[in-house]
Amino acid sequence: QVQLVESGGGLVQPGGSLRLSCTSSGSIFDFNFMGWYRQAPGKQRELVAEINSGGIKNYAGAVKGRFTISRDDAKNTVYLQMNSLRPEDTAVYYCKAYRAFTPVIARDYWGQGTQVTVSS
Repeated sequence: QVQLVESGGGLVQPGGSLRLSCTSSGSIFDFNFMGWYRQAPGKQRELVAEINSGGIKNYAGAVKGRFTISRDDAKNTVYLQMNSLRPEDTAVYYCKAYRAFTPVIARDYWGQGTQVTVSS
C-alpha cells in the first residue's frame, strides 16, 4: 500500500514563503501524475499544481508565477515551493498521486494533508 507523507506546512506572514514536501513510500516512477491540491474551510478541494512523469507541469491560475512544483526521483519526493503567499492561500494542502495500471484501471493516492496558514 502506497503512502504519501506531506510536511512543511505552518504559519507564515503575507508575502512569505513555504516549501511543502510529499514523500512516497514507493517509487514515484510508478505514478503518471503527482500533484498538490488544497481545501479551504467551506470550499471544495481544488488543484494547485501537478507534474507528470515526463516533468510537464500544470498550475492553477491563482498560483501561477508564485508557486513551483518539482520532483526529486531519487528521494521519491515532490515539492511545492510557495512564494508571495497571500491570506487566500490558507488551506489544508494535500498531496495526490495518480497511477494508471491499465487503460481502464487507475487509482488515486492521497496524503493526510498539511495546514498552511497565511496571516499577519
